[in-house]
Amino acid sequence: MDVNMGRWIGIRASFLSLALLLPLLLFKLPPCCSQNTQGGTRDGLHFNFTQAVYHATVYENSAARTYANSKVKMGIHLAQRSWEIRYRITSGDEEGFFKAEDYVLGDFCFLRIRTKGGNAAILNREIQDNYVLTVKASVKGETLLETWTKVSIQVLDMNDLRPLFSPTTYSVTIAESTPLRTSIAQVTATDADIGSNGEFYYFFKEKMELFAVHPTSGVVSLSGKLNVDEQNRYDLEILAVDRGMKLYGNNGVSSTAKLLVHVERVNEHAPVMTVLTHSPSWLDKNPVYAIITVEDPDEGLNGEVDSVAIVGGDPSEQFYVERAEQGEFAIKASESVNWETYPYGCNLTLQAKDRGTPQRFSAVKVVHIRIKNRPTAKAWFERESYEVSLNEMSPPGSIIVAVKMRPEPDDAEYILAPSADSAFFQINTLTGVIFTTRWFSHVTQDVFNLEVVEIDSELKVNVQVTIEDANDNTPTFAQSSYEVFVNESVPVGTYVLTVSAIDEDKGENGYITYSISSLQPSLPFRINQFTGVISTSKELDFESSSESFMFIVRASDWGSPYRRESEVNVTIHLENVNDNQPLFEKVACQGVISRDFPVDEVITTMSAIDVDELELVKYKVLSGNEWGYFSLNPDSGVLTLRRSLATANPKGGVFSLKITATDGENFSDPMFVNISIVHGKSPPKGFNCKETRVAQKLAEKLLKKSKGSTKPKVEEGFIDLFSVNRQMPQFDKAFPTDIAVREDLMVGSSVFKVSAYDGDTGFNGQIVYSISDGNTDSCFNMDMNSGLISVFLPMDREKRDRYLLNLTVYDLGLPQKATWRLLTVYIEDANDNAPQFLQEGGYTIVIPENTAIGTDVIQVEATDKDLGPNGETVYSVLTSTTQFGINSTNGIVYVAGQLDRELVPTFKLKIEARDKAEKGSQRFSVTTLRIKLEDVNDCPPLFIPSVYKAKALEDLPVGTVVAWLETQDPDLGLGGQVRYTLANDYNGWFEVDRASGAIRLTKELDYETQQFYNLTVKAKDKGKPVSLLSVTYVEVEVVDVNENLYSPYFSQFALMGLVRENARIGTTLLQVTANDDDAGRDGEIQYSIRDGSGLGRFAIDEETGVIYTTDILDRETKDSYWLTVYASDHGVVPQFATIEVFVQVEDVNDNAPLTSEPMYHASVPEGSLRDVTVIQIQAQDPDAPPPTTGDRISYRIVSGNPQNFFSINSRTGVITTTSRKLDREQQIEHVLECYNERFASRPLLKK
Repeated sequence: MDVNMGRWIGIRASFLSLALLLPLLLFKLPPCCSQNTQGGTRDGLHFNFTQAVYHATVYENSAARTYANSKVKMGIHLAQRSWEIRYRITSGDEEGFFKAEDYVLGDFCFLRIRTKGGNAAILNREIQDNYVLTVKASVKGETLLETWTKVSIQVLDMNDLRPLFSPTTYSVTIAESTPLRTSIAQVTATDADIGSNGEFYYFFKEKMELFAVHPTSGVVSLSGKLNVDEQNRYDLEILAVDRGMKLYGNNGVSSTAKLLVHVERVNEHAPVMTVLTHSPSWLDKNPVYAIITVEDPDEGLNGEVDSVAIVGGDPSEQFYVERAEQGEFAIKASESVNWETYPYGCNLTLQAKDRGTPQRFSAVKVVHIRIKNRPTAKAWFERESYEVSLNEMSPPGSIIVAVKMRPEPDDAEYILAPSADSAFFQINTLTGVIFTTRWFSHVTQDVFNLEVVEIDSELKVNVQVTIEDANDNTPTFAQSSYEVFVNESVPVGTYVLTVSAIDEDKGENGYITYSISSLQPSLPFRINQFTGVISTSKELDFESSSESFMFIVRASDWGSPYRRESEVNVTIHLENVNDNQPLFEKVACQGVISRDFPVDEVITTMSAIDVDELELVKYKVLSGNEWGYFSLNPDSGVLTLRRSLATANPKGGVFSLKITATDGENFSDPMFVNISIVHGKSPPKGFNCKETRVAQKLAEKLLKKSKGSTKPKVEEGFIDLFSVNRQMPQFDKAFPTDIAVREDLMVGSSVFKVSAYDGDTGFNGQIVYSISDGNTDSCFNMDMNSGLISVFLPMDREKRDRYLLNLTVYDLGLPQKATWRLLTVYIEDANDNAPQFLQEGGYTIVIPENTAIGTDVIQVEATDKDLGPNGETVYSVLTSTTQFGINSTNGIVYVAGQLDRELVPTFKLKIEARDKAEKGSQRFSVTTLRIKLEDVNDCPPLFIPSVYKAKALEDLPVGTVVAWLETQDPDLGLGGQVRYTLANDYNGWFEVDRASGAIRLTKELDYETQQFYNLTVKAKDKGKPVSLLSVTYVEVEVVDVNENLYSPYFSQFALMGLVRENARIGTTLLQVTANDDDAGRDGEIQYSIRDGSGLGRFAIDEETGVIYTTDILDRETKDSYWLTVYASDHGVVPQFATIEVFVQVEDVNDNAPLTSEPMYHASVPEGSLRDVTVIQIQAQDPDAPPPTTGDRISYRIVSGNPQNFFSINSRTGVITTTSRKLDREQQIEHVLECYNERFASRPLLKK
């Protein structure tokens, strides 16, 4: 059920009216919504459990009516002592294992859960270990008071199961050489119980010296030396003992397993190969490439080597392994090996196998084999091919590149394969340096392909030399001169012609720009500097300028360090074009003639000029002569009268003639001739015209043209006044005859800068430098431009100590001039050689470890090729050691300190041979001296640690190993073999295995009898002639096992005690008593109060269980207390039980009755009749009423009523009038003094 039901019930009680209106709503609420652990309320009284969830425990297999135990009180506080509470389990107990009971003590109703009787099934933790019960509480007769709680019951384990092996039979096979303490097997048993109930021990059924089994893990270890010849099989029986049953007096043995141990003389060791390689000559017949030695320390067939095989690196199967003699094999070639297939040698992977069962294989070993004097198999050129560049102005002797082989054979010799390209080059046969033998400035070939061959190996490599272009070519025009005609009328920017030049150089050296070089001012042409296109830059005019133009075009390259230029003559002729219109000399003419002017008489003459080669002009009247009065001669321009003017009647009396002139293509601008007609005598003939000065302008133009029309001369080209190579290069006057260079100067470092000059200009004065001879080892290179000599290859004074160099300086003029000088270069010694030890690979010696101090053991020697202090050698030991020293002068190594092979069996000394160079850093070489010490039996066995401490549980089975002793004896052979013995065994309680040092139990331990054992163990080696021993102590601490089997228990789970509230401190309430079925300390009980509302007010005697007060109690303040009393035993793991004690405080009449008011005021009419109520006095007493008399408080008037006007009811305290009449006029006020008292054994009065 849901725990919220109580809440719904409370709501229903509080809102009863609502419940009456909505009965269906409440009655149809589902059960899941109708439970509430908060419980219900009635009249403000709460009804609920003390906790929403309780935890309790009960043992599996418990008998019927066994109550579950809880550490807290389970139940409900009684708000009313009259409540009769009933508990019922509503869910969680489907099997019907449990029953809920109620038990009322004081103000608390306990909930008790017990096992049911008559149930065939019993609790089994292994099936279900927890039950969660839902318990409902209700009050008899109170339907509204219900509540729920959860009780989680944990089923505790009982040791009802025993350990079982799975499987029950084990079998292992081990080698007889298996090391001591090796784990050889593990047996496994399981116990379904938990905690200590599931703990068990393993042990051998019979005493076993060669084997040991771990008591808890079941791991079986070897504790003795095996001998397959003595016994090759062991049948071991291993038992599992339940610790819990053993504690209860049972032997605990529940299961047995068999372990079969088979001992074999196994093939323990794999073969070990040692390979010594050999490099035969390629001319050897049936060469041996390696000798393989195979060792196998096994005996019999296990130690015999079956074969050595090549398992990798020879896919073509060109090699095989041949047995040479016992334990030795040789690698040979099965056929003629093509070493071209293995240019770097061949890596063969070898593996050996023995004849044992099972066969053991050695670790694979990779062997590198090669052949001597076949460089193709081990050497190669640094590069697959060489690509270099060379300036085409480089002088002969210029170094191009150095080809090298890696590794370079000492006798390498290089040549250039003969070819057309190789004629320009030469190679230093020893160094591989390639240099030029001639100039390349007039060679058209750009790329030279050379093949370098190393003679011995016949290795080849290609060298490609690319000639870098230099500015050694002058631009060349396509034509020797250019001539062209151009129309005078073309517009500005018109293309005229293209001049073109080529330069055989490349790059900027062959890049050409054009320019016009002319002395003529205002040349009407321009040239595109990049394309050579010549176009007009001004308008052309045949009539006013020269008819032909002659000028020079210059082509310049962009080369460096100087430009090269060439020139060509260009002639441009102008073609005349009729491009001018006729022009009248006079315009706007006006004149007067008479009507009687004779016909055919000349009136005036028109004159027009055409500047185009003075073309003939024709004249024409355009308008104004419609009536035909006038006639104009088209050739001469004469105007005459054609018919009489007698009848002429022109408009306004004026004839206006519009006249034009033409050269046949172009018309002039029209001019007007205005002729006025008058009567009478004709006036003098004459016309007035406006002069245009055309004739004057034409004359000036012709004059100008005549001045420039003289035949042009071809302009002289640029004349290089410095083009003649007049002077030879000259060395600087300070040029030395010799210099000195240190041999360790780095490659690329500057050696000497040659200074030379040439008085010519341009290329005639441009000089280049070269080493033309003497550079025997190609150690030097000379920069062709700067003259700087630098180191090209390393120098070696020990090989050559001087060079005589022929230095040549060339100019680049035509014809070329050169000068040479000799320079001697002396090579100074540098400390470039370290001392070299005579014995390569180091030194190895063997000496006894007891060699005396001061004994010489070996002499090492080194030589140095350098001169002077650079070649003198001093020796020292670099390795930090106090055992050895060295004579710094002669290299003799001697013993300087005490030797001990066990501390340091071998010494690996680094010995340095250093020169005495005074300048720069000193050079040195280091060799290794390996010193192996021979063993002497001088060390006793050493226990590790020096003292042993072991802990052993007192219930360990006999035969268990409680400690493993370990010693270290660094001596070899018999001197390092150790045997153990016990000096004291505590009357046979322990024993030690002589070989393994395993200390076993031979009797059962008992913590209560003895807690510590101090064993003395001796370890002795087998050294000769004297054996050495040492002693250690093994402290075995016996650990107490929890034998506290039973928990304390109370015969009741709750008690009630009484105490009067006036009892003195220390008053005894009651005594609780618990029992414990254990014996000894495990059964001794100690009591304590650890919880409850009475903490601090009560105490308990921890030995007797007597509970007594520690404070004054007041029933009126608190009338009851709860105490939780613990009973704990004194076991290693203490167990306890609890009991709830309810203390009821009994009442003592120690409080007087008190009225509700200290003074009462009342009024009554005068003359009132008898028994008229005046007032009621009320009093209360906090003491509880006596059980026999009930609540008895008595009232009486003690003063103020002398005339008995009033009386008081002794029980109710009601004051009434008597038969005596009251008279206000006689006494207006009466003051009555009343007493109330409570009937008790000792009445208390209150005024």
